[in-house]
Amino acid sequence: MSYVDQYLEEVGRILQRLDIRALESMVDGLVQVREEGGRLFFLGVGGGAGHASHAANDFRKVAGLECYAPTDNVAELTARINDDGWDSSFVGYLRGSRLRPADAVFVFSVGGGSLERNVSPNIVKALTFAKQVGARVFGIVGRDGGFTARVADHCVVVPTSSSDGVTPHTEGMQAVIWHLLVSHPRLKRYAMKWETVEGREATPAEPRE
Repeated sequence: MSYVDQYLEEVGRILQRLDIRALESMVDGLVQVREEGGRLFFLGVGGGAGHASHAANDFRKVAGLECYAPTDNVAELTARINDDGWDSSFVGYLRGSRLRPADAVFVFSVGGGSLERNVSPNIVKALTFAKQVGARVFGIVGRDGGFTARVADHCVVVPTSSSDGVTPHTEGMQAVIWHLLVSHPRLKRYAMKWETVEGREATPAEPRE
């Protein structure tokens, strides 16, 4: 079996094992955040930061939720890291945003954070703060989900299909899942561009004889 075959087979197995009830629960929770006028703060590092930026755009534009990604503001993020340290970079942003009970924090992380292992401590501290103020916590994580899975109100843990594919499969599935969420009929408020374009694709002009 080629690597391409193996990878795609693993993707198929993961999709079959996703927790549908957890996904539906996540839809319910996001609908509630919007109905209560809450804001959604997306947190992630590395690939998760990329997802956070993309998701903040889509959930604002398609689902009509007020969303933010701290990693989008590189000036503030690096200032907080430089002055106060990496560990508190996210919690400082949330405090400055006056996080409140109606709001929610949404994490994209492979490991979910662990102070004991010194993995994504900024996510752990941000979630600890979120729980203290009564904000909801969402997460899409891998393996056992770490701290995020332990404290989240709504969490999807991407099943492990192979020990050497945890990161690419988790990050790939994060994109699949949050696109599922934002396009869900209960969350989607505004049509996306290519779903509203009428007519068939333009084809090259027929050559003249």
